[in-house]
Amino acid sequence: MYKKVLAENRKAWHDYSIIETMQAGIELSGTEVKSVRNGKATLKDSFGRVERGEIWLYNMHISPYEKGNRYNLEPDRPRKLLLKKQEIKKLIGRISEKGLTLIPLKLYARGNWVKVDLALVKSKKLFEKRDAIKKKEAEREIERNLSLRRKE
Repeated sequence: MYKKVLAENRKAWHDYSIIETMQAGIELSGTEVKSVRNGKATLKDSFGRVERGEIWLYNMHISPYEKGNRYNLEPDRPRKLLLKKQEIKKLIGRISEKGLTLIPLKLYARGNWVKVDLALVKSKKLFEKRDAIKKKEAEREIERNLSLRRKE
């Protein structure tokens, strides 16, 4: 089966410490699937929340399909995530821990299905973000120096 990435939440890697990831299905209407496959979805600022024993994804924006007319739904509506009951219970237990959140990382097509990679995350403090940036810059500098030495 092929895996085509349709949308990515790149800022999540910067803003959060990722503890655990998992794959989930997402309940979409027909026009939403067509719009997502055209690359019209955004995961920025989206998050998962538990309600009545189900996991829902909020603030995921899917632009209306151009040819969808009256079948288009609201672009920012909450969308149900499809997980097994055991996985939901495990997530409910983990989310109730202090400071943990559910964030989507990627939206992708797997065969005929649209799936989402979810991450259980803890928010980074400002100094942790700065340390990560310094570390990346140092690694880039080392790599740059090594590549210059190889060319000589």
